[in-house]
Amino acid sequence: MSRDLFNKAEKHRKSAEYVKAIELYQKALALFKKESDIDGTLDCIISLADTFRAKGEFINAKKYYEEGLELADILSDISSAADALVGLGLSLRALGNWKDALQLISKANKSYKTLRDKRGEAFSTWARGGTYRIKGDIKRALTDLHAALKMFRTLKDKSGIAYSYCGLGGSSRIAERFGDSKKYYTLANKSFQKLKDRFGLAYSYCGLGNVCRMNGDYRNALSYFKKAEVLYKQIGDKVSYAYTLWSIGTSHKMLGKYKDAAKSFKEAYDFFEQTRDPRGKIYCILGIGELDYLNGNKGTAKRAFERSLKLAGDYGFEVERRYAEKLLRFYKEGKGFPVNLP
Repeated sequence: MSRDLFNKAEKHRKSAEYVKAIELYQKALALFKKESDIDGTLDCIISLADTFRAKGEFINAKKYYEEGLELADILSDISSAADALVGLGLSLRALGNWKDALQLISKANKSYKTLRDKRGEAFSTWARGGTYRIKGDIKRALTDLHAALKMFRTLKDKSGIAYSYCGLGGSSRIAERFGDSKKYYTLANKSFQKLKDRFGLAYSYCGLGNVCRMNGDYRNALSYFKKAEVLYKQIGDKVSYAYTLWSIGTSHKMLGKYKDAAKSFKEAYDFFEQTRDPRGKIYCILGIGELDYLNGNKGTAKRAFERSLKLAGDYGFEVERRYAEKLLRFYKEGKGFPVNLP
């Protein structure tokens, strides 16, 4: 009975029906505990954590990963402990703590190598690459993501390959290699369509929208963002939806539609506040600051840029720090706005 519930929950999670999955996992977890089935309890705890993370509820995810890690250590289950470490790292990364995230993910990576778990090694390498991107070390991010892609190809893991393309697409955009970004997101999009992966599809649509945006094609950018927005709303992923809203706001800002831009930035900011994503907040503060500048409220704009610079410094976000410095420089020079940040 408990296993049946667990398997049903797994199916819902694979279809990105996270609310239904969480409900079933929690029922299964209660039964596993009642039956004193420790392995079932551990599986359930880690799956719950993964689902909360996919939904953008990182505080809940962190709580379950920590519980899973404790249980895995008691059972001396190195494999489950490594899974919990990567998940915990990814959750901390989303909350702005990339330093601890890097340590946890690297520790898991070593465990997977010891266990000769190739899939785990590939996944943790992918996770580490994304963490370097958040830190702002784009060179190392690209190195890790290419290594993960190679490993997933060897394993013939289609989903892993597609998510590696997405990671490479995003890091290439930050490196201002827009041609590469387009190539990777297009490959990812094709793969996710075949895999019928709604979350991945939304991720790649948002990426393709940003490629159009960086090339000044705002009309097509907005149509891709719309596709991503619909899927993220269905899935209930607030964080990814918020980043899409920021991209929509930036497109409106570049088109001179300041009212629409302000609405998107404010909505995105509220979501980032809810999910405690400091990086997302920095992007929104910068965007709103630019709108203030463009609307003639220069003092307010300057304060926004300075606040962003401080936040980026506090969290050690290299890329966002450079962006805040750039906008402050433009402010002092009195030219260069609006800025189309990658």
